[in-house]
Amino acid sequence: PELRLVNFAVDSNMAFVKVYKNKAYHKRYQTKYRRRREGKTDYFQRRRMVKQDKNKYNTPKYRLVVRISNTKVICQVIYTTITGDRVLAAAESTELKNYGITVGLKNYAAAYATGLLVARRTLK
Repeated sequence: PELRLVNFAVDSNMAFVKVYKNKAYHKRYQTKYRRRREGKTDYFQRRRMVKQDKNKYNTPKYRLVVRISNTKVICQVIYTTITGDRVLAAAESTELKNYGITVGLKNYAAAYATGLLVARRTLK
């Protein structure tokens, strides 16, 4: 792109040069993906993670996603398709209240129990 340089130097010792970007630069500028701009997704790492072997063509590659929030643990079994990610099974630690656990829903034991819950749902 063609850039216009304007020299703001008053003294000969100063070397500060401000770069003006012209109209052509802004017309041709291509923005990054929204999740890249937000810093949420590293697409290079994601592509390597979800890429399936050639001899396993059209077979889903499952992954366990565990998110620990301020109050609970969320576990999901996810696979990737071309149209987007699909959730096969999910469980939250708030569901442990049905099994008699009422407090400590984000600690290590709750994460283990939630993982067990999502594993049993996946195998059904």
